[in-house]
Amino acid sequence: MILIGICGASGSGKTTLALELCHAIGASCTLINQDTYYLDHPDMTFEERCKLNYDEPCIFDHDLLYQDVCDLMDGKSVPRKAYDYSEHRRAPSTEIMHPADVIIVEGIHAFYDERLCEKMFLKLYVNVDPDICLLRRINRDILERGRHIESITDQYLATVRPMYEKYIRNYVNSADVIVARGGKNAKIVEILAGYMHDALTEEAE
Repeated sequence: MILIGICGASGSGKTTLALELCHAIGASCTLINQDTYYLDHPDMTFEERCKLNYDEPCIFDHDLLYQDVCDLMDGKSVPRKAYDYSEHRRAPSTEIMHPADVIIVEGIHAFYDERLCEKMFLKLYVNVDPDICLLRRINRDILERGRHIESITDQYLATVRPMYEKYIRNYVNSADVIVARGGKNAKIVEILAGYMHDALTEEAE
Protein backbone atom coordinates (compact mmCIF):
# COMPACT_ATOMS: atom_id res chain seq x y z
CA MET A 1 0.00 0.00 0.00
CA ILE A 2 1.32 3.43 -0.94
CA LEU A 3 0.08 6.95 -0.18
CA ILE A 4 0.17 9.66 -2.86
CA GLY A 5 -0.36 13.37 -2.16
CA ILE A 6 -1.56 15.81 -4.80
CA CYS A 7 -1.40 19.54 -4.07
CA GLY A 8 -1.92 22.72 -6.07
CA ALA A 9 -4.09 25.77 -6.48
CA SER A 10 -7.87 25.66 -6.53
CA GLY A 11 -8.89 24.80 -10.09
CA SER A 12 -5.48 23.44 -11.06
CA GLY A 13 -6.79 19.95 -11.88
CA LYS A 14 -5.86 17.99 -8.76
CA THR A 15 -8.98 15.85 -8.74
CA THR A 16 -8.69 15.21 -12.48
CA LEU A 17 -5.09 14.08 -12.04
CA ALA A 18 -6.08 11.82 -9.14
CA LEU A 19 -8.85 10.19 -11.18
CA GLU A 20 -6.61 9.75 -14.20
CA LEU A 21 -3.97 8.09 -12.02
CA CYS A 22 -6.54 5.78 -10.43
CA HIS A 23 -7.61 4.71 -13.90
CA ALA A 24 -4.07 4.26 -15.21
CA ILE A 25 -2.37 2.52 -12.28
CA GLY A 26 -4.21 -0.75 -12.76
CA ALA A 27 -4.53 -1.39 -9.02
CA SER A 28 -7.17 -0.70 -6.38
CA CYS A 29 -7.27 2.99 -5.40
CA THR A 30 -9.00 5.03 -2.73
CA LEU A 31 -9.29 8.76 -3.41
CA ILE A 32 -9.65 11.21 -0.52
CA ASN A 33 -10.67 14.82 -1.24
CA GLN A 34 -9.38 17.19 1.42
CA ASP A 35 -12.37 19.48 0.74
CA THR A 36 -14.63 17.02 2.55
CA TYR A 37 -12.61 17.62 5.73
CA TYR A 38 -13.61 21.24 6.25
CA LEU A 39 -14.33 21.85 9.92
CA ASP A 40 -18.05 21.88 10.64
CA HIS A 41 -19.63 24.95 12.27
CA PRO A 42 -23.20 24.03 13.25
CA ASP A 43 -23.24 26.81 15.85
CA MET A 44 -22.85 29.53 13.22
CA THR A 45 -25.52 31.07 11.02
CA PHE A 46 -25.28 30.65 7.27
CA GLU A 47 -24.19 34.29 6.94
CA GLU A 48 -21.42 33.75 9.49
CA ARG A 49 -20.21 30.61 7.71
CA CYS A 50 -20.10 32.51 4.42
CA LYS A 51 -17.58 34.91 5.93
CA LEU A 52 -15.07 32.22 6.94
CA ASN A 53 -11.79 31.89 5.07
CA TYR A 54 -12.12 28.54 3.31
CA ASP A 55 -8.65 28.78 1.78
CA GLU A 56 -6.50 28.98 4.91
CA PRO A 57 -4.90 25.80 6.31
CA CYS A 58 -6.66 25.89 9.67
CA ILE A 59 -10.13 25.65 8.11
CA PHE A 60 -9.54 21.91 7.68
CA ASP A 61 -9.76 19.12 10.25
CA HIS A 62 -6.21 17.85 9.70
CA ASP A 63 -6.37 15.49 12.68
CA LEU A 64 -9.44 13.70 11.31
CA LEU A 65 -7.90 13.40 7.84
CA TYR A 66 -4.67 12.05 9.28
CA GLN A 67 -6.51 9.52 11.42
CA ASP A 68 -8.58 8.28 8.47
CA VAL A 69 -5.42 7.82 6.37
CA CYS A 70 -3.69 5.97 9.22
CA ASP A 71 -6.71 3.67 9.66
CA LEU A 72 -6.81 2.90 5.93
CA MET A 73 -3.09 2.16 5.90
CA ASP A 74 -3.65 -0.15 8.88
CA GLY A 75 -6.22 -2.08 6.87
CA LYS A 76 -9.36 -0.58 8.42
CA SER A 77 -12.37 0.81 6.55
CA VAL A 78 -13.57 4.32 7.46
CA PRO A 79 -16.66 6.42 6.67
CA ARG A 80 -16.22 8.64 3.62
CA LYS A 81 -16.76 12.26 4.56
CA ALA A 82 -19.10 14.51 2.56
CA TYR A 83 -19.54 18.27 2.39
CA ASP A 84 -22.40 20.56 1.30
CA TYR A 85 -20.76 23.55 -0.40
CA SER A 86 -24.03 25.43 -0.76
CA GLU A 87 -24.53 25.42 3.02
CA HIS A 88 -20.85 25.32 4.11
CA ARG A 89 -21.62 22.31 6.33
CA ARG A 90 -20.48 18.73 6.72
CA ALA A 91 -23.05 16.55 4.96
CA PRO A 92 -24.36 13.08 5.93
CA SER A 93 -22.84 10.13 4.11
CA THR A 94 -23.33 6.38 4.16
CA GLU A 95 -20.40 5.61 1.86
CA ILE A 96 -17.40 3.69 3.19
CA MET A 97 -13.74 4.01 2.17
CA HIS A 98 -11.89 0.73 2.07
CA PRO A 99 -8.14 0.01 2.22
CA ALA A 100 -6.57 -0.16 -1.24
CA ASP A 101 -3.21 -0.66 -2.93
CA VAL A 102 -3.01 3.09 -3.53
CA ILE A 103 -4.47 5.90 -1.40
CA ILE A 104 -4.51 9.35 -2.97
CA VAL A 105 -5.08 12.52 -0.92
CA GLU A 106 -5.70 15.65 -2.96
CA GLY A 107 -6.31 19.21 -1.79
CA ILE A 108 -5.01 22.77 -1.73
CA HIS A 109 -3.31 22.10 1.63
CA ALA A 110 -2.52 18.41 1.14
CA PHE A 111 1.12 19.11 2.10
CA TYR A 112 0.34 21.22 5.17
CA ASP A 113 0.36 18.42 7.77
CA GLU A 114 3.93 17.17 8.19
CA ARG A 115 2.65 13.92 9.72
CA LEU A 116 0.75 13.18 6.53
CA CYS A 117 3.64 14.22 4.28
CA GLU A 118 5.95 11.79 6.08
CA LYS A 119 3.66 8.93 5.08
CA MET A 120 3.51 9.94 1.41
CA PHE A 121 5.39 7.75 -1.03
CA LEU A 122 5.09 10.45 -3.68
CA LYS A 123 4.11 14.12 -3.52
CA LEU A 124 2.79 15.72 -6.72
CA TYR A 125 2.30 19.46 -7.23
CA VAL A 126 -0.01 20.50 -10.07
CA ASN A 127 1.38 23.70 -11.59
CA VAL A 128 -1.13 25.64 -13.73
CA ASP A 129 -1.32 29.36 -14.57
CA PRO A 130 -3.51 31.16 -11.97
CA ASP A 131 -5.71 32.67 -14.72
CA ILE A 132 -6.58 29.20 -15.98
CA CYS A 133 -7.27 28.05 -12.42
CA LEU A 134 -9.68 30.96 -11.92
CA LEU A 135 -11.63 30.17 -15.09
CA ARG A 136 -11.90 26.51 -14.09
CA ARG A 137 -12.98 27.50 -10.58
CA ILE A 138 -15.73 29.76 -11.93
CA ASN A 139 -17.13 27.02 -14.15
CA ARG A 140 -16.94 24.41 -11.38
CA ASP A 141 -18.50 26.56 -8.67
CA ILE A 142 -21.40 27.65 -10.88
CA LEU A 143 -22.15 24.22 -12.37
CA GLU A 144 -21.39 21.95 -9.42
CA ARG A 145 -21.71 24.04 -6.27
CA GLY A 146 -24.61 26.37 -6.97
CA ARG A 147 -22.53 29.51 -6.60
CA HIS A 148 -22.98 32.91 -8.27
CA ILE A 149 -20.30 34.85 -10.13
CA GLU A 150 -20.42 37.72 -7.61
CA SER A 151 -19.68 35.50 -4.62
CA ILE A 152 -16.99 33.60 -6.54
CA THR A 153 -15.28 36.87 -7.45
CA ASP A 154 -15.50 38.24 -3.91
CA GLN A 155 -14.07 35.03 -2.43
CA TYR A 156 -11.27 34.87 -4.99
CA LEU A 157 -10.11 38.41 -4.22
CA ALA A 158 -10.58 38.13 -0.44
CA THR A 159 -9.12 34.68 0.29
CA VAL A 160 -8.32 32.45 -2.69
CA ARG A 161 -5.62 34.59 -4.28
CA PRO A 162 -4.07 35.80 -0.97
CA MET A 163 -3.87 32.26 0.45
CA TYR A 164 -2.38 31.00 -2.81
CA GLU A 165 0.36 33.61 -2.56
CA LYS A 166 0.95 33.00 1.15
CA TYR A 167 0.77 29.22 1.32
CA ILE A 168 -0.22 27.16 -1.69
CA ARG A 169 2.35 28.31 -4.24
CA ASN A 170 5.10 27.46 -1.72
CA TYR A 171 4.04 23.81 -1.41
CA VAL A 172 5.89 23.27 -4.68
CA ASN A 173 9.04 23.14 -2.55
CA SER A 174 7.73 19.99 -0.84
CA ALA A 175 6.89 18.18 -4.08
CA ASP A 176 8.74 15.23 -5.56
CA VAL A 177 7.24 15.88 -9.01
CA ILE A 178 5.81 19.05 -10.57
CA VAL A 179 2.96 18.27 -12.97
CA ALA A 180 2.48 20.92 -15.66
CA ARG A 181 -0.81 21.54 -17.50
CA GLY A 182 -2.95 19.74 -14.91
CA GLY A 183 -4.59 16.35 -14.80
CA LYS A 184 -4.99 15.96 -18.57
CA ASN A 185 -1.22 15.67 -19.05
CA ALA A 186 -1.43 12.15 -20.48
CA LYS A 187 2.32 11.61 -20.75
CA ILE A 188 3.07 12.40 -17.11
CA VAL A 189 0.06 10.29 -16.01
CA GLU A 190 1.50 7.36 -17.96
CA ILE A 191 4.96 7.84 -16.45
CA LEU A 192 3.65 8.21 -12.88
CA ALA A 193 1.33 5.24 -13.20
CA GLY A 194 4.20 3.07 -14.41
CA TYR A 195 6.40 4.23 -11.54
CA MET A 196 3.71 3.46 -8.96
CA HIS A 197 2.95 0.10 -10.53
CA ASP A 198 6.65 -0.82 -10.23
CA ALA A 199 6.65 0.32 -6.60
CA LEU A 200 3.64 -1.84 -5.79
CA THR A 201 5.25 -4.82 -7.49
CA GLU A 202 8.44 -4.37 -5.45
CA GLU A 203 6.40 -4.01 -2.26
CA ALA A 204 4.61 -7.28 -2.97
CA GLU A 205 7.84 -9.25 -3.56
